[in-house]
Amino acid sequence: MLGSAADNPYHETRSGRLTAWGNALLGGFAPPDDAATAVAGTDDAHRVTGLPGDAPGEVHGLTWALGRLRVQGVKGLRLALPVAGHPLGLTGPASFNSAAMGAGEAVLAVGVPLALVPEVERYGPEGDRGVRVLWQCHVVNDALPADVPSLDEAERELADGLREATRLLVRLDVAGAGPEALKALEAYRRRGHSQVLAPGYGQRAVRVLESARQVSALLGIAAGGHGAAVSATEMAARREALAPLERTARRAQVAAYNSFVDEPR
Repeated sequence: MLGSAADNPYHETRSGRLTAWGNALLGGFAPPDDAATAVAGTDDAHRVTGLPGDAPGEVHGLTWALGRLRVQGVKGLRLALPVAGHPLGLTGPASFNSAAMGAGEAVLAVGVPLALVPEVERYGPEGDRGVRVLWQCHVVNDALPADVPSLDEAERELADGLREATRLLVRLDVAGAGPEALKALEAYRRRGHSQVLAPGYGQRAVRVLESARQVSALLGIAAGGHGAAVSATEMAARREALAPLERTARRAQVAAYNSFVDEPR
């Protein structure tokens, strides 16, 4: 699915932020309040419900919930970025997989078979809308996450992916497609470099994630209706050509976030 990349090619998922800053907190690299603030980003509030031992409907703040998970034996967090036909990072059961697929993201605990899936609520009038996030806790299978590569594999795949994405942009004549395409390309070139990942991650993981974001940004521009292809048939062909690269970029993102617990440091 290329829609999310096209909508915002520099987008960091909420599950990505929770994975990175939750790992920084659990690993002793960030204090609880800093981690919770970084996870929330521009959202108004993040809450957690459904933790083991909770009463029905009981809700907790993110800082308290992460502390509770640590006490229950959680040693780290992993990211999942599934789409239809590619359950990247999932472990089952079907109920959890379905919820994560619906959200397009999830966070799996390491050490305890639990996972968190975000439910996003937007409220308020147009032009002054707020965002609240409720993380639903699920019991999951104790299994290896599906199709997550090592950093080595991800880096090799991305090197090929960057070359292929650039080649496709040239072939599709994106740069010559008019002012909207040029505007998108310029925004990509001038984009700000916010902090990548969180304290405690290695430079290699940072490099892999930045490369994955570059590929996603280029694919977002190519899939956004720019370039020489104009008919529905041509656009479908373009999306089919870009799909393998989108898969490569998502796999690399997950490898980078998960390297905190999956790679020796």
